[in-house]
Amino acid sequence: EVFTVRTGLIFDIKEFALHDGPGIRTTVFMKGCPLCCSWCHNPEGLSPQRQALHTPTGTRKVGDEYTSKELADLLNRQAAILTENEGGVTFSGGEPLFQAEFVAQTIAQLHGLHVILDTSGYGSPQAFQLLAKRCNLIYFDIKSTNAAIFEQYCGGDIAVVLGNLDMLRNIDVPVVIRVPLIPGVTDQDENMAEIARCIVDLPNLLHVDLLPYNRLAGAKYPQLDQVYKPGFDEERKPLISGAYFDEMGIPWRTI
Repeated sequence: EVFTVRTGLIFDIKEFALHDGPGIRTTVFMKGCPLCCSWCHNPEGLSPQRQALHTPTGTRKVGDEYTSKELADLLNRQAAILTENEGGVTFSGGEPLFQAEFVAQTIAQLHGLHVILDTSGYGSPQAFQLLAKRCNLIYFDIKSTNAAIFEQYCGGDIAVVLGNLDMLRNIDVPVVIRVPLIPGVTDQDENMAEIARCIVDLPNLLHVDLLPYNRLAGAKYPQLDQVYKPGFDEERKPLISGAYFDEMGIPWRTI
């Protein structure tokens, strides 16, 4: 497939990442996301534009432009150590689907590296298919299946996510479903039961990761001259229960 040559905007490249998939990985954080989840802990990934981040050591620019060849060359230089440690590359964000052609073009130039797509599932079916078919593993977030809750807390239409989730039934790539446990919002029994029902017959499902809310989520907002407005009780501990997954024989773990 021929892609139009384009540059991508990246807000961070994290080397020796141990929590973004199997083995030692390099995680590429793509800038720009069509959602605005009220608990987002990477607010510098939301805007598709460059921004100024004010830190105790001074102000720095957030958002570096790469061509797909520049990024692929950088990642290929790390190929030996990543492969030796059963790792690879994870594309995260922000939302990688937001810059799907650039990510696909980069993947096409990688030298046999294991690739993970870490996605909210929020993007066009074309963008999702373009990347899903080129990856070795997909981390797919499901926050809430409830349309009103998803719109209120994430600013989007849950039908987009569920449509792409459904598409995974016909794409032969292993999938890990990830559920952020937001106290009083996504951690409720009804949501867990509905997510279990949505994924029970997903043919390539490996397991579910439950991700308890990170109390440090709001730390970067003041550095971007923004206000963190979670819209839920941060003091409350999220409920952690895999009972509905157990009932349906779906493996799960807490991260």
